[in-house]
Amino acid sequence: TSITAIRTAAVSGVATRLLAREDAGDLAILGSGVQARTHLEAMRCVRRIRRVRVWSRNAENSRAFAARESRRQGVAIEAAASARDAVAGADLICTATSARAPILHGEWISPGAHVNAVGSSVPSSRELDGDAVRRSRLYADRRESLENEGGDFLLAKKEGKVGDGHVVGEIGEVAIGRAPGRRSPDEITLFKSLGLAVEDVASAKHIYDRARASGAGRMLEFGGHREAS
Repeated sequence: TSITAIRTAAVSGVATRLLAREDAGDLAILGSGVQARTHLEAMRCVRRIRRVRVWSRNAENSRAFAARESRRQGVAIEAAASARDAVAGADLICTATSARAPILHGEWISPGAHVNAVGSSVPSSRELDGDAVRRSRLYADRRESLENEGGDFLLAKKEGKVGDGHVVGEIGEVAIGRAPGRRSPDEITLFKSLGLAVEDVASAKHIYDRARASGAGRMLEFGGHREAS
């Protein structure tokens, strides 16, 4: 669970580095759980964050997150009264909720914003409404995953808001120059995160290599019968 929390936010960090405006720094986080915390860390790694607002369906959770992470990360965080208030004027938006119906509407998103949509990972639920997807240039971690599991995209497609051609490319294609990134300061970019097994493997290997290099941990043998020599 720790690796998943880190690697999911790290991939959003890569997408933000590639797609967000260079001057982006007004961050809205929808959600107040583990992914909200790690996404705050990831966004601070790739952009100079000057303002943070958080919203959760449970107002008490929002306030607790704002107080705890303000102390822990040394940044002032505001608890917003609504999702709309949280994203008003934001140029970075991370949705990390368990919502099944939209909590982010397209009309609320400011021109030039970048959105990381993280919470939904099944075809029957979504965090963004169809207009939010329609207004954005959409990027996937993997097209195959998006076309089978990405409820934000699939439900917008079912409504006739977008078609298959709405997907600009995979974020890896942007990284190697095979797909275009942001074209103008005013366009809205959207990264739909679903997660790939290779991300877990790469993260685990990085942690293992760091542990070996620093002498942390101990070696254990698991299972199987070893014949005496």
